[in-house]
Amino acid sequence: MENKLKEKYGLPTAICMVAGIVVGSGVFFKAQTILQKTGGNMPLGIAAWAIGGAIMLCCILAFAAMAGKFEKVNGVVDYAEAMVGSKYAYYVGWFLSVIYYPCLTSVLSWVCARYTLVFIKSVDPDFPLLSLAGGQEELMGPECVALMLFYLCAAYAVNALSPKIAGKLQVSSTVIKFIPLVLMAVVGIVWGLISGTLTENMIHTPQGAEDISMGGAIFAAVCAAAFAYEGWIIATSINSEIKNSKKNLPRALIIGGIIVVAIYIFYYIGVAGGATNEELMTEGATVAFVNVFGNVVGNILNLFIIISCVGTMNGLMLGTCRGMYSLAARGRGIKPKIFREIDEHTNMPNNSAVLALILCAFWGVYFFLANMANGSAWFGPFVFDSSELPVVTLYLMYIPIFIMWMVKAKEEKAVKRYVIPFLATAGSIFMVVASVVSHKMQNVWYLIVFAAVMLVGAIFSKKREE
Repeated sequence: MENKLKEKYGLPTAICMVAGIVVGSGVFFKAQTILQKTGGNMPLGIAAWAIGGAIMLCCILAFAAMAGKFEKVNGVVDYAEAMVGSKYAYYVGWFLSVIYYPCLTSVLSWVCARYTLVFIKSVDPDFPLLSLAGGQEELMGPECVALMLFYLCAAYAVNALSPKIAGKLQVSSTVIKFIPLVLMAVVGIVWGLISGTLTENMIHTPQGAEDISMGGAIFAAVCAAAFAYEGWIIATSINSEIKNSKKNLPRALIIGGIIVVAIYIFYYIGVAGGATNEELMTEGATVAFVNVFGNVVGNILNLFIIISCVGTMNGLMLGTCRGMYSLAARGRGIKPKIFREIDEHTNMPNNSAVLALILCAFWGVYFFLANMANGSAWFGPFVFDSSELPVVTLYLMYIPIFIMWMVKAKEEKAVKRYVIPFLATAGSIFMVVASVVSHKMQNVWYLIVFAAVMLVGAIFSKKREE
Protein backbone atom coordinates (compact mmCIF):
# COMPACT_ATOMS: atom_id res chain seq x y z
CA MET A 1 0.00 0.00 0.00
CA GLU A 2 1.48 3.33 -1.08
CA ASN A 3 1.19 5.98 1.64
CA LYS A 4 1.60 8.96 -0.65
CA LEU A 5 -0.96 11.11 -2.45
CA LYS A 6 -0.38 11.36 -6.21
CA GLU A 7 -0.34 14.52 -8.33
CA LYS A 8 -3.67 14.40 -10.18
CA TYR A 9 -5.04 17.97 -10.39
CA GLY A 10 -4.00 20.58 -12.98
CA LEU A 11 -4.22 24.40 -12.91
CA PRO A 12 -7.88 24.58 -14.13
CA THR A 13 -9.00 22.26 -11.33
CA ALA A 14 -6.96 24.23 -8.79
CA ILE A 15 -8.53 27.53 -9.92
CA CYS A 16 -11.98 25.93 -9.79
CA MET A 17 -11.09 24.62 -6.34
CA VAL A 18 -10.42 28.15 -5.10
CA ALA A 19 -13.35 29.84 -6.86
CA GLY A 20 -15.62 26.82 -6.49
CA ILE A 21 -15.16 26.41 -2.74
CA VAL A 22 -15.58 30.12 -2.05
CA VAL A 23 -18.37 30.95 -4.49
CA GLY A 24 -21.48 29.09 -3.49
CA SER A 25 -23.78 29.19 -0.53
CA GLY A 26 -22.12 32.16 1.17
CA VAL A 27 -23.02 34.74 -1.45
CA PHE A 28 -26.66 33.55 -1.38
CA PHE A 29 -26.85 32.69 2.32
CA LYS A 30 -25.06 35.76 3.71
CA ALA A 31 -26.20 38.45 1.24
CA GLN A 32 -29.49 38.68 3.10
CA THR A 33 -27.67 38.65 6.45
CA ILE A 34 -25.39 41.51 5.40
CA LEU A 35 -28.37 43.61 4.34
CA GLN A 36 -30.06 42.89 7.67
CA LYS A 37 -26.90 43.75 9.65
CA THR A 38 -26.63 47.10 7.84
CA GLY A 39 -30.32 47.89 8.26
CA GLY A 40 -30.92 47.82 4.52
CA ASN A 41 -28.12 50.29 3.79
CA MET A 42 -27.03 49.01 0.37
CA PRO A 43 -23.84 51.13 -0.03
CA LEU A 44 -22.71 50.01 3.44
CA GLY A 45 -23.34 46.40 2.42
CA ILE A 46 -21.22 46.88 -0.71
CA ALA A 47 -18.48 48.35 1.48
CA ALA A 48 -18.62 45.23 3.69
CA TRP A 49 -18.19 42.98 0.65
CA ALA A 50 -15.26 45.12 -0.55
CA ILE A 51 -13.52 45.11 2.86
CA GLY A 52 -13.98 41.34 3.26
CA GLY A 53 -12.68 40.80 -0.28
CA ALA A 54 -9.66 43.04 0.27
CA ILE A 55 -8.72 41.14 3.44
CA MET A 56 -9.09 37.82 1.64
CA LEU A 57 -6.92 38.98 -1.27
CA CYS A 58 -4.17 40.22 1.08
CA CYS A 59 -4.12 36.84 2.84
CA ILE A 60 -4.15 35.04 -0.51
CA LEU A 61 -1.16 37.05 -1.74
CA ALA A 62 0.73 36.31 1.48
CA PHE A 63 0.06 32.57 1.27
CA ALA A 64 0.71 32.53 -2.48
CA ALA A 65 4.28 33.61 -1.73
CA MET A 66 4.61 30.74 0.76
CA ALA A 67 3.01 28.29 -1.67
CA GLY A 68 5.81 29.05 -4.11
CA LYS A 69 8.38 27.90 -1.55
CA PHE A 70 6.84 25.10 0.53
CA GLU A 71 5.11 21.92 -0.58
CA LYS A 72 4.31 19.00 1.70
CA VAL A 73 0.87 17.53 2.53
CA ASN A 74 -1.44 20.34 3.69
CA GLY A 75 -0.73 23.93 2.62
CA VAL A 76 -1.57 26.11 5.62
CA VAL A 77 -0.22 23.48 8.05
CA ASP A 78 2.99 23.35 6.00
CA TYR A 79 3.32 27.14 6.15
CA ALA A 80 2.69 27.18 9.90
CA GLU A 81 5.37 24.51 10.38
CA ALA A 82 7.94 26.32 8.24
CA MET A 83 7.31 29.74 9.77
CA VAL A 84 6.38 29.14 13.43
CA GLY A 85 7.29 25.54 14.22
CA SER A 86 5.97 21.98 14.28
CA LYS A 87 3.99 22.34 17.52
CA TYR A 88 2.11 25.39 16.30
CA ALA A 89 1.49 23.66 12.96
CA TYR A 90 0.02 20.68 14.80
CA TYR A 91 -2.50 22.84 16.68
CA VAL A 92 -3.45 24.65 13.48
CA GLY A 93 -3.98 21.29 11.80
CA TRP A 94 -5.94 19.95 14.79
CA PHE A 95 -8.22 22.99 14.76
CA LEU A 96 -8.76 22.66 11.01
CA SER A 97 -9.54 18.94 11.29
CA VAL A 98 -11.84 18.97 14.32
CA ILE A 99 -13.58 22.38 14.18
CA TYR A 100 -13.00 24.46 11.04
CA TYR A 101 -13.42 21.96 8.18
CA PRO A 102 -16.34 20.00 9.67
CA CYS A 103 -18.15 23.14 10.89
CA LEU A 104 -18.10 24.80 7.48
CA THR A 105 -18.92 21.57 5.66
CA SER A 106 -21.90 20.90 7.93
CA VAL A 107 -23.22 24.44 7.49
CA LEU A 108 -22.91 24.03 3.72
CA SER A 109 -24.82 20.75 3.83
CA TRP A 110 -27.60 22.52 5.77
CA VAL A 111 -27.67 25.32 3.19
CA CYS A 112 -27.91 22.73 0.39
CA ALA A 113 -30.82 21.10 2.20
CA ARG A 114 -32.53 24.42 2.88
CA TYR A 115 -32.36 25.60 -0.74
CA THR A 116 -33.52 22.19 -1.92
CA LEU A 117 -36.62 22.51 0.27
CA VAL A 118 -37.19 26.06 -0.99
CA PHE A 119 -37.05 24.76 -4.56
CA ILE A 120 -39.39 21.84 -3.83
CA LYS A 121 -41.83 24.17 -2.08
CA SER A 122 -41.80 26.58 -5.04
CA VAL A 123 -42.56 23.74 -7.48
CA ASP A 124 -45.07 21.87 -5.31
CA PRO A 125 -46.35 23.71 -2.18
CA ASP A 126 -48.24 20.55 -1.12
CA PHE A 127 -45.22 18.24 -1.22
CA PRO A 128 -45.93 15.73 1.61
CA LEU A 129 -42.48 15.84 3.25
CA LEU A 130 -42.94 19.54 4.07
CA SER A 131 -45.24 18.70 6.96
CA LEU A 132 -44.68 21.77 9.12
CA ALA A 133 -46.84 24.72 8.20
CA GLY A 134 -46.16 28.42 8.25
CA GLY A 135 -43.38 30.72 7.13
CA GLN A 136 -39.86 29.29 7.19
CA GLU A 137 -40.47 26.65 9.88
CA GLU A 138 -40.18 23.65 7.58
CA LEU A 139 -36.73 24.89 6.51
CA MET A 140 -35.38 23.98 9.94
CA GLY A 141 -37.55 20.92 10.54
CA PRO A 142 -36.59 17.21 10.64
CA GLU A 143 -36.84 17.06 6.85
CA CYS A 144 -33.99 19.55 6.60
CA VAL A 145 -31.83 17.52 9.01
CA ALA A 146 -32.40 14.29 7.09
CA LEU A 147 -31.54 15.99 3.80
CA MET A 148 -28.50 17.65 5.39
CA LEU A 149 -27.13 14.27 6.51
CA PHE A 150 -27.85 12.80 3.07
CA TYR A 151 -25.81 15.54 1.40
CA LEU A 152 -22.93 14.96 3.84
CA CYS A 153 -22.89 11.22 3.10
CA ALA A 154 -23.07 11.83 -0.65
CA ALA A 155 -20.16 14.29 -0.55
CA TYR A 156 -18.13 11.85 1.55
CA ALA A 157 -18.83 9.00 -0.88
CA VAL A 158 -17.75 11.00 -3.92
CA ASN A 159 -14.54 12.28 -2.32
CA ALA A 160 -13.51 9.10 -0.48
CA LEU A 161 -14.34 6.61 -3.22
CA SER A 162 -13.43 8.55 -6.36
CA PRO A 163 -11.28 11.68 -5.91
CA LYS A 164 -10.98 12.12 -9.69
CA ILE A 165 -14.76 12.34 -10.01
CA ALA A 166 -14.74 14.79 -7.09
CA GLY A 167 -12.29 16.98 -9.03
CA LYS A 168 -14.44 16.85 -12.17
CA LEU A 169 -17.53 17.64 -10.10
CA GLN A 170 -15.70 20.66 -8.72
CA VAL A 171 -14.90 21.98 -12.20
CA SER A 172 -18.39 21.39 -13.62
CA SER A 173 -20.24 22.79 -10.59
CA THR A 174 -18.00 25.87 -10.64
CA VAL A 175 -19.00 26.57 -14.24
CA ILE A 176 -22.68 25.95 -13.45
CA LYS A 177 -22.72 28.11 -10.34
CA PHE A 178 -21.51 31.16 -12.25
CA ILE A 179 -24.62 31.08 -14.46
CA PRO A 180 -27.11 32.49 -11.90
CA LEU A 181 -24.48 34.84 -10.46
CA VAL A 182 -23.46 36.37 -13.78
CA LEU A 183 -27.05 36.53 -15.05
CA MET A 184 -28.25 38.31 -11.92
CA ALA A 185 -25.23 40.63 -11.94
CA VAL A 186 -25.79 41.71 -15.55
CA VAL A 187 -29.56 41.47 -15.99
CA GLY A 188 -30.30 42.62 -12.43
CA ILE A 189 -28.26 45.80 -12.81
CA VAL A 190 -29.82 46.64 -16.20
CA TRP A 191 -33.34 45.79 -14.99
CA GLY A 192 -32.80 47.77 -11.79
CA LEU A 193 -31.55 50.86 -13.64
CA ILE A 194 -34.48 50.78 -16.08
CA SER A 195 -37.09 50.24 -13.34
CA GLY A 196 -35.43 52.65 -10.91
CA THR A 197 -35.25 49.97 -8.19
CA LEU A 198 -31.45 49.99 -8.05
CA THR A 199 -31.23 53.76 -7.72
CA GLU A 200 -33.94 53.77 -5.04
CA ASN A 201 -32.18 51.03 -3.05
CA MET A 202 -28.89 52.92 -3.17
CA ILE A 203 -30.31 56.15 -1.78
CA HIS A 204 -33.14 54.80 0.39
CA THR A 205 -32.84 52.79 3.59
CA PRO A 206 -35.79 51.19 5.40
CA GLN A 207 -37.38 52.93 8.34
CA GLY A 208 -35.50 52.33 11.58
CA ALA A 209 -32.13 51.84 9.89
CA GLU A 210 -30.95 55.18 11.26
CA ASP A 211 -30.94 53.62 14.75
CA ILE A 212 -28.22 51.16 13.72
CA SER A 213 -24.65 52.07 14.68
CA MET A 214 -22.52 52.56 11.57
CA GLY A 215 -19.43 51.03 13.20
CA GLY A 216 -21.29 48.07 14.68
CA ALA A 217 -23.09 47.46 11.39
CA ILE A 218 -19.90 47.34 9.30
CA PHE A 219 -18.19 45.00 11.80
CA ALA A 220 -21.18 42.63 11.83
CA ALA A 221 -21.52 42.77 8.04
CA VAL A 222 -17.82 42.05 7.43
CA CYS A 223 -18.06 39.07 9.82
CA ALA A 224 -20.90 37.73 7.70
CA ALA A 225 -18.90 38.41 4.52
CA ALA A 226 -15.97 36.48 6.05
CA PHE A 227 -18.01 33.27 5.84
CA ALA A 228 -18.99 34.00 2.23
CA TYR A 229 -15.34 34.58 1.29
CA GLU A 230 -13.96 31.66 3.26
CA GLY A 231 -12.89 28.34 1.84
CA TRP A 232 -10.01 29.38 -0.44
CA ILE A 233 -7.46 28.17 2.11
CA ILE A 234 -8.84 24.63 1.72
CA ALA A 235 -7.41 24.57 -1.81
CA THR A 236 -3.96 24.52 -0.19
CA SER A 237 -4.86 21.20 1.49
CA ILE A 238 -4.38 19.43 -1.87
CA ASN A 239 -1.04 21.09 -2.70
CA SER A 240 0.71 17.71 -2.82
CA GLU A 241 -1.91 16.54 -5.36
CA ILE A 242 -1.57 19.55 -7.72
CA LYS A 243 0.75 19.16 -10.69
CA ASN A 244 3.68 21.59 -10.50
CA SER A 245 2.23 22.84 -7.23
CA LYS A 246 4.81 25.55 -6.50
CA LYS A 247 3.77 27.41 -9.67
CA ASN A 248 0.15 26.37 -10.13
CA LEU A 249 -1.10 26.78 -6.55
CA PRO A 250 -0.07 30.48 -6.25
CA ARG A 251 -1.62 31.17 -9.67
CA ALA A 252 -4.82 29.41 -8.69
CA LEU A 253 -5.08 31.32 -5.41
CA ILE A 254 -4.60 34.75 -7.02
CA ILE A 255 -6.74 34.19 -10.14
CA GLY A 256 -9.49 32.47 -8.17
CA GLY A 257 -9.51 35.17 -5.49
CA ILE A 258 -9.86 38.04 -7.97
CA ILE A 259 -12.72 36.25 -9.75
CA VAL A 260 -14.54 35.73 -6.45
CA VAL A 261 -14.39 39.37 -5.30
CA ALA A 262 -15.58 40.70 -8.66
CA ILE A 263 -18.46 38.22 -8.89
CA TYR A 264 -19.64 38.87 -5.31
CA ILE A 265 -19.80 42.64 -5.56
CA PHE A 266 -21.52 42.72 -8.96
CA TYR A 267 -23.98 40.00 -7.91
CA TYR A 268 -24.89 41.93 -4.75
CA ILE A 269 -25.54 45.07 -6.82
CA GLY A 270 -27.56 43.01 -9.33
CA VAL A 271 -29.76 41.63 -6.56
CA ALA A 272 -30.38 45.21 -5.41
CA GLY A 273 -31.80 45.90 -8.86
CA GLY A 274 -34.27 43.04 -8.62
CA ALA A 275 -36.19 43.82 -5.42
CA THR A 276 -36.60 46.47 -2.78
CA ASN A 277 -34.37 46.48 0.28
CA GLU A 278 -37.35 45.55 2.45
CA GLU A 279 -38.13 42.50 0.28
CA LEU A 280 -34.51 41.39 0.23
CA MET A 281 -34.20 41.69 4.00
CA THR A 282 -37.27 39.53 4.65
CA GLU A 283 -37.33 37.08 1.71
CA GLY A 284 -33.73 36.93 0.50
CA ALA A 285 -32.36 36.85 -3.04
CA THR A 286 -34.98 34.38 -4.29
CA VAL A 287 -37.52 37.20 -4.66
CA ALA A 288 -35.09 39.14 -6.87
CA PHE A 289 -34.62 36.15 -9.20
CA VAL A 290 -38.39 35.72 -9.54
CA ASN A 291 -38.99 39.47 -10.08
CA VAL A 292 -36.34 39.73 -12.80
CA PHE A 293 -36.70 36.40 -14.59
CA GLY A 294 -40.27 35.32 -13.77
CA ASN A 295 -41.44 32.27 -11.81
CA VAL A 296 -40.32 29.54 -14.22
CA VAL A 297 -36.84 30.86 -15.07
CA GLY A 298 -36.43 32.15 -11.51
CA ASN A 299 -37.02 28.65 -10.13
CA ILE A 300 -34.65 27.13 -12.70
CA LEU A 301 -31.98 29.56 -11.52
CA ASN A 302 -32.78 28.54 -7.93
CA LEU A 303 -32.00 24.97 -9.01
CA PHE A 304 -28.63 26.23 -10.25
CA ILE A 305 -28.11 27.78 -6.80
CA ILE A 306 -28.57 24.32 -5.25
CA ILE A 307 -25.94 22.91 -7.64
CA SER A 308 -23.69 25.82 -6.67
CA CYS A 309 -24.04 25.01 -2.98
CA VAL A 310 -23.41 21.31 -3.61
CA GLY A 311 -20.21 22.20 -5.48
CA THR A 312 -19.02 24.32 -2.57
CA MET A 313 -19.80 21.56 -0.09
CA ASN A 314 -17.95 19.05 -2.30
CA GLY A 315 -14.85 21.24 -2.22
CA LEU A 316 -15.08 21.63 1.55
CA MET A 317 -15.48 17.89 2.01
CA LEU A 318 -12.44 17.35 -0.22
CA GLY A 319 -10.34 19.30 2.28
CA THR A 320 -12.14 17.86 5.31
CA CYS A 321 -11.35 14.27 4.31
CA ARG A 322 -7.62 15.05 4.38
CA GLY A 323 -7.65 16.77 7.79
CA MET A 324 -6.51 14.03 10.14
CA TYR A 325 -4.24 12.58 7.43
CA SER A 326 -2.21 15.81 7.36
CA LEU A 327 -1.47 15.34 11.09
CA ALA A 328 -0.83 11.60 10.82
CA ALA A 329 1.62 12.15 7.95
CA ARG A 330 3.73 14.07 10.49
CA GLY A 331 3.44 11.31 13.10
CA ARG A 332 1.00 13.33 15.25
CA GLY A 333 -2.67 13.19 16.16
CA ILE A 334 -4.91 10.21 16.86
CA LYS A 335 -3.32 6.87 15.86
CA PRO A 336 -0.97 8.19 13.13
CA LYS A 337 -0.39 4.74 11.68
CA ILE A 338 -4.11 4.29 11.01
CA PHE A 339 -4.92 7.78 9.75
CA ARG A 340 -1.98 8.10 7.38
CA GLU A 341 -2.96 5.00 5.44
CA ILE A 342 -3.79 5.59 1.75
CA ASP A 343 -6.20 3.29 -0.06
CA GLU A 344 -4.34 1.62 -2.93
CA HIS A 345 -7.36 1.74 -5.26
CA THR A 346 -8.65 5.29 -4.68
CA ASN A 347 -5.40 6.95 -3.48
CA MET A 348 -7.42 8.52 -0.65
CA PRO A 349 -6.89 8.55 3.14
CA ASN A 350 -10.15 6.69 3.82
CA ASN A 351 -9.72 6.39 7.60
CA SER A 352 -9.24 10.13 7.82
CA ALA A 353 -12.32 10.60 5.60
CA VAL A 354 -14.54 8.41 7.83
CA LEU A 355 -13.60 10.42 10.92
CA ALA A 356 -14.25 13.63 8.96
CA LEU A 357 -17.78 12.46 8.12
CA ILE A 358 -18.51 11.72 11.78
CA LEU A 359 -17.27 15.16 12.84
CA CYS A 360 -19.32 16.84 10.09
CA ALA A 361 -22.46 15.03 11.26
CA PHE A 362 -21.80 16.11 14.87
CA TRP A 363 -21.36 19.78 13.96
CA GLY A 364 -24.31 19.59 11.57
CA VAL A 365 -26.62 18.41 14.34
CA TYR A 366 -25.23 21.13 16.62
CA PHE A 367 -25.88 23.80 13.96
CA PHE A 368 -29.44 22.53 13.53
CA LEU A 369 -30.19 22.47 17.26
CA ALA A 370 -28.55 25.86 17.83
CA ASN A 371 -30.68 27.45 15.11
CA MET A 372 -33.82 25.72 16.36
CA ALA A 373 -32.94 26.83 19.88
CA ASN A 374 -32.69 30.54 19.15
CA GLY A 375 -30.61 30.80 22.29
CA SER A 376 -32.87 29.02 24.76
CA ALA A 377 -34.68 25.76 23.94
CA TRP A 378 -31.84 23.25 23.60
CA PHE A 379 -28.64 24.74 25.00
CA GLY A 380 -29.77 27.71 27.04
CA PRO A 381 -27.36 30.55 26.24
CA PHE A 382 -24.67 28.06 25.13
CA VAL A 383 -25.13 28.82 21.45
CA PHE A 384 -22.64 30.27 18.98
CA ASP A 385 -22.51 30.82 15.23
CA SER A 386 -20.53 27.85 13.89
CA SER A 387 -20.58 29.40 10.40
CA GLU A 388 -18.60 32.53 11.36
CA LEU A 389 -16.57 32.09 14.56
CA PRO A 390 -14.33 29.24 13.29
CA VAL A 391 -13.53 31.41 10.25
CA VAL A 392 -12.48 34.31 12.49
CA THR A 393 -10.39 31.92 14.62
CA LEU A 394 -8.44 30.86 11.54
CA TYR A 395 -7.70 34.51 10.74
CA LEU A 396 -6.32 34.82 14.28
CA MET A 397 -4.10 31.78 13.65
CA TYR A 398 -2.77 33.34 10.45
CA ILE A 399 -1.22 36.27 12.32
CA PRO A 400 1.88 34.47 13.79
CA ILE A 401 2.52 32.91 10.36
CA PHE A 402 2.50 36.32 8.65
CA ILE A 403 4.70 37.88 11.34
CA MET A 404 7.29 35.11 11.15
CA TRP A 405 7.31 35.35 7.35
CA MET A 406 8.33 39.00 7.73
CA VAL A 407 11.12 37.89 10.07
CA LYS A 408 12.40 34.87 8.09
CA ALA A 409 11.84 35.64 4.39
CA LYS A 410 15.10 37.54 4.03
CA GLU A 411 15.58 36.65 0.38
CA GLU A 412 12.24 38.20 -0.65
CA LYS A 413 11.81 41.78 -1.87
CA ALA A 414 10.20 44.38 0.39
CA VAL A 415 6.70 44.09 -1.06
CA LYS A 416 6.50 40.31 -0.62
CA ARG A 417 8.35 40.28 2.68
CA TYR A 418 6.79 43.26 4.47
CA VAL A 419 3.95 45.06 2.67
CA ILE A 420 1.69 42.13 1.76
CA PRO A 421 2.01 40.20 5.07
CA PHE A 422 1.57 43.45 7.03
CA LEU A 423 -1.70 44.18 5.20
CA ALA A 424 -2.76 40.56 5.70
CA THR A 425 -1.99 40.85 9.43
CA ALA A 426 -3.94 44.11 9.71
CA GLY A 427 -6.89 42.53 7.89
CA SER A 428 -6.82 39.48 10.16
CA ILE A 429 -6.81 41.71 13.26
CA PHE A 430 -9.78 43.61 11.81
CA MET A 431 -11.68 40.31 11.50
CA VAL A 432 -10.98 39.42 15.13
CA VAL A 433 -12.10 42.85 16.37
CA ALA A 434 -15.22 42.61 14.20
CA SER A 435 -16.08 39.27 15.81
CA VAL A 436 -15.62 40.61 19.35
CA VAL A 437 -17.87 43.59 18.59
CA SER A 438 -20.61 41.75 16.70
CA HIS A 439 -20.85 38.35 18.44
CA LYS A 440 -20.48 39.52 22.04
CA MET A 441 -21.30 36.67 24.48
CA GLN A 442 -21.24 34.07 21.71
CA ASN A 443 -17.47 34.54 21.69
CA VAL A 444 -17.31 33.34 25.31
CA TRP A 445 -19.28 30.13 24.68
CA TYR A 446 -17.29 29.45 21.55
CA LEU A 447 -13.96 29.99 23.34
CA ILE A 448 -14.97 27.42 25.98
CA VAL A 449 -15.63 24.83 23.27
CA PHE A 450 -12.46 25.85 21.39
CA ALA A 451 -10.34 25.50 24.56
CA ALA A 452 -11.81 22.07 25.32
CA VAL A 453 -11.13 20.80 21.79
CA MET A 454 -7.57 22.12 21.82
CA LEU A 455 -6.91 20.52 25.22
CA VAL A 456 -8.01 17.18 23.79
CA GLY A 457 -5.67 17.87 20.88
CA ALA A 458 -2.80 18.40 23.33
CA ILE A 459 -3.17 14.77 24.46
CA PHE A 460 -2.29 13.60 20.94
CA SER A 461 0.29 16.27 20.16
CA LYS A 462 3.40 14.19 20.84
CA LYS A 463 5.08 12.92 17.69
CA ARG A 464 4.94 9.14 17.39
CA GLU A 465 6.30 6.69 14.87
CA GLU A 466 3.96 3.70 15.06
